[in-house]
Amino acid sequence: MSNVSESDRETFFADVAAASAKAVWSAVATVHKGEARVRLVHPTWEGDVLWFCTSKSSPKAKQLAANPAIDVQWQVAPPEFIHIMARGTAELLDDPATLEHVWEVMDYDLADFWPEGPTAEDFVAVRITPQRVELSEMFGSTNKRVWRA
Repeated sequence: MSNVSESDRETFFADVAAASAKAVWSAVATVHKGEARVRLVHPTWEGDVLWFCTSKSSPKAKQLAANPAIDVQWQVAPPEFIHIMARGTAELLDDPATLEHVWEVMDYDLADFWPEGPTAEDFVAVRITPQRVELSEMFGSTNKRVWRA
């Protein structure tokens, strides 16, 4: 395992974003009444910040409002077998400037879920500030690089 230095941070997060994009879906873990809850989302990296969007009324939004701890995991299928894990703190944001920004940042068409656009009443952005990000191969057994805040 190698720790990512500050001088390698930008390159590391570019590698993380490229690998994550190959996975398409990721599993996100939240906490509900002391128990883990896992569901699929499609997040997008913007530098060292991770974004995804959801409905304000969704269980994950309610769980993150109550407990902002979050883990996200991607697995790129063979032959690459790339593994990405991010652990951090989630923040639910619904101010107009952030929603407009996220609408442009996400790498898929959010209108498929919110046809009204970023002003949709139930639309909320989730910004994850990671404390730890791991990029590796073969479930963490090969070429493991870890960044810590």
